[in-house]
Amino acid sequence: MTVTEPGPTDRGTHRVENQPPPLSGHDPLACDPALTDAVGREGAQAALPDLSRLGALITSPEAQEHARLANVHEPVLRTHDRYGHRIDEVEFHPSWHWLVGTAVEWGLHAAPWVDEPGTGAHVRRAAGFYLMSQLEAGHGCPISMTYAAVPALRHDPVLAAAYEPGLVSTSYEFGLADPATKAGLLAGMSMTEKQGGSDVRAGTTVATPSADGTYQLVGHKWFTSAPMNDLFLTLAQAPGGLTCFVLPRVLPDGTRNAIRLQRLKDKLGNRSNASAEIEYTGATGWRLGDEGRGVATIIEMVSMTRLDCVLGSAALVRAALSEAAHHVAHRSAFGSRLADTPLMQAVVADLALESEAATTLALRLAGAVDRGERSLLRLALPASKYLVCKRAPAVVAEALECLGGNGYVEESALPRLYREAPLNSIWEGSGNVTALDVLRAVSRNPDSVDAVLAEVDVAGGVDSRFDRAVRALRAELDGREARRARRLAELLALCLQGSLLVRHAPEEVSSAFLAARFDADGPWRTAGTLPEGTPAAALLERVTPG
Repeated sequence: MTVTEPGPTDRGTHRVENQPPPLSGHDPLACDPALTDAVGREGAQAALPDLSRLGALITSPEAQEHARLANVHEPVLRTHDRYGHRIDEVEFHPSWHWLVGTAVEWGLHAAPWVDEPGTGAHVRRAAGFYLMSQLEAGHGCPISMTYAAVPALRHDPVLAAAYEPGLVSTSYEFGLADPATKAGLLAGMSMTEKQGGSDVRAGTTVATPSADGTYQLVGHKWFTSAPMNDLFLTLAQAPGGLTCFVLPRVLPDGTRNAIRLQRLKDKLGNRSNASAEIEYTGATGWRLGDEGRGVATIIEMVSMTRLDCVLGSAALVRAALSEAAHHVAHRSAFGSRLADTPLMQAVVADLALESEAATTLALRLAGAVDRGERSLLRLALPASKYLVCKRAPAVVAEALECLGGNGYVEESALPRLYREAPLNSIWEGSGNVTALDVLRAVSRNPDSVDAVLAEVDVAGGVDSRFDRAVRALRAELDGREARRARRLAELLALCLQGSLLVRHAPEEVSSAFLAARFDADGPWRTAGTLPEGTPAAALLERVTPG
């Protein structure tokens, strides 16, 4: 006789209640007035309709699924084919190609360099990069390096003529081939070595001149992101000293350059993007700039990638803020909606202040690129990179905590953001390196000091707390002590943020920021410690996705 087990009885234990709906399909510009205001102020008002369309794309379920899949299915290194031939290729999931292809199609790589200065092209691109980085950060690496390569390549008109048309193209064509035959190109950089890290002058890669004007490079590079890009700027020791070279993956005769991918790095975050150790085994390179001037040649590429570090960290902060604000708007506890409880309001409002300050400063830097404000950038850029990138991990952690256990599981967006958050503070010079670069700019570029102080002083006389901070900044600029370089970098960036918010943000935003960052018992310590009287509810409502 067959015995049939009774079916499960629904006792109501699987009803899903008090959970927020998925955060998708919203307009990310509508809840980010700091972005839209800055885009208009910095000269790209006409780009807002396009940016709105991009915003709708990145919040779509399709785009969010591509972001998830690109991180679940990580890149795989294929060193040899089935017959034993060396191929040195990296295999990516189709969602990676969707992400990179979308960024290229929208001109978020090198496309702005074809426009005239002052047209807002770099601001439009910065805003788009900021939006796409909220969707998925890993694919931004090849996009950023391609953007940064063009000003460095222009040190040599012949090399610029050969590669720039492909780099600014809005066509994405993956795969190894002669760059001259491809509709679009991506560029990278390869500088650090295991014995030196940020001390690139300690590199031991050797470049030997050949009779045809090229060089043969032999050496091992410790970090090379996006190794499937079409060409790389790299540093090596030539007879005249440390020199910059351009190395294509495929040579003009169609053969593969002698660039061996040794292994892919197993990284904390940035999992969708491949970062490799590579070996030059007689790789052919073309000299970019004079021998012995390698750092001076490549520094413009470093500067532009530092801009994207600021933009990328501002994007991570904004993405984490959106998740937290959305969650507390739809979740209740102890009889109240979380967004209505005073302490949660204070916490998320504090994160909103951090986001507004980071975004406003990042777009101001993009405007400076667009207008060619080189003196301001020389000092403001490393200082901003130092502070904004340092703040990102703490902000993401606080946002994750707003979701409680829901934020700690992989199904939420927060763990991926949290693993990504430290990266930009390390890339292109970690904290000490960047702070010391600030000090170097102060000592060597007095016009940069003048430009920064002029920017800060515009907001003087409005608030005594801000004025006190500016006086402290001037004292640090005069002191120029290496042991205080971090304090200088932080204070300089905070003063820039304060000046921008005083001049351009609503009073409730600027006043709360000044109180939280410049009060005598400050600065900001942990989120939610805002002074009495801060309009936390209004600050939260301002940034909550609709």
